[in-house]
Amino acid sequence: MTIMNAKFLFLTLIAGLLALSGCAPYMNQPMSSSPARLGEETVITPDLRSLPKPNERVVAAVYKFRDQSGQYRPSEVGASWSTAVTQGGTSILIKAMDDSGWFTPIERENVGNLLNERKIIRSSRQQYQPNAQGPLIPPLLFAGIILEGGIVSYDANIVTGGAGLRYFGAGASGQYRQDRVTVYLRAISTSNGKVLKTVYTSKTILSQAVDAGLFRFVRFQRLLEAETGFTYNEPSEMAVTEAIEKAVYALVMEGLIDGLWGPSPQDSSRTQRMIAAYKLEREEMQETQLLGRRVEERNNLASIQVGLSSMIYDGDYPQSRLRPGAELGLGLNLTPRLQTQINLGVSRLAASDDLYEESIAYGDINLITRLLPGEKMSPYFLFGAGAIMDQSNTPGLGAGNTYFKLNGGVGMEFYLNRWLGLDISADHHYLFTDELDGMDSGRYNDLLWRLRVGAKIYINQ
Repeated sequence: MTIMNAKFLFLTLIAGLLALSGCAPYMNQPMSSSPARLGEETVITPDLRSLPKPNERVVAAVYKFRDQSGQYRPSEVGASWSTAVTQGGTSILIKAMDDSGWFTPIERENVGNLLNERKIIRSSRQQYQPNAQGPLIPPLLFAGIILEGGIVSYDANIVTGGAGLRYFGAGASGQYRQDRVTVYLRAISTSNGKVLKTVYTSKTILSQAVDAGLFRFVRFQRLLEAETGFTYNEPSEMAVTEAIEKAVYALVMEGLIDGLWGPSPQDSSRTQRMIAAYKLEREEMQETQLLGRRVEERNNLASIQVGLSSMIYDGDYPQSRLRPGAELGLGLNLTPRLQTQINLGVSRLAASDDLYEESIAYGDINLITRLLPGEKMSPYFLFGAGAIMDQSNTPGLGAGNTYFKLNGGVGMEFYLNRWLGLDISADHHYLFTDELDGMDSGRYNDLLWRLRVGAKIYINQ
């Protein structure tokens, strides 16, 4: 094996190990059968159990809470008659109600079996204990509320994608798919049939596949071939359980807010803190889109930008050099998506071997189009025009030759909070002259590239 081949194999193995270090399922491969164990808890189960204690448990009945979507499991090799989600939603809901500590669930899904068994008990006692004193069997509990609803939808492949790279016989690729399950839960008063509260929750289900391989001749008639990978599918039953538990949690909190039931006096202070946290979560969800992207209504009137910039020379002299500069900008919002911006800055232009170097001052006015104006991070396009003033003949910022230009580019704006953000951009400047560097040579005019990073201070309404 040559030194180059050995280096290539070593780097490939290192890259593979680094990639696999973030793949927990790959490092937990089953090598033997596992014994039965207690069921896993979801991330919502501790929140459900940490609810404040009720002043009095609510007797609640669940007749059925089942799959109402009618969705079959997605299949790539023909029809599948297996349902996409579990049909045992009632059992999951009853356990979540019991875990919350706020409800006393009573049996109603299979109430026919219960009534038959009570008939058997009464018949046996009447036959074999005819002179027994007192009631033959205690009365059944009746419910104060009925919990209804179900799993209303299962949306498959709402997001799919992947990436891969292969070079010289070595490569890796990854694919992912995201499904979504939706649950509705409502509480109904048994005294008048009024729907007291309705809540709605959803949970995404992730499936991913990662593989890596190497196929290469390491020497004459010696072929090295290796491959590895894993596929992970998030259990749909766990996703349904998490969504139902979140629905029960939300129903308890909504009932506390509306005064449908009350907490224990000892937990009143903790209840207020939990209600405040729940209201904040509810407000955040009103600004969150389907794929988890949070959208905020921004009321910025204008912005002031201060940053570092660098004009990179691209003209008649070879091998341009990077030099620092500074810039000040003032922006005015026309709409949340459109903004006009005026920039003033100073920089230096330089080429190799001290063939060319001079200071410039510039100004331009741009129209900025934000692609995602309501999100924390928004890419944008900018187009504009301006002028550059040559400072080679006059020290400081004195007047010099003026050259007009057009510019266009792309950037990214990061909103740290409602009054401060970061801005990164790169744009190209086309001059209407070839004399910026004092040399008129070739077919094309002088060009400039600008790199800019700065802080934005927003002026809000």
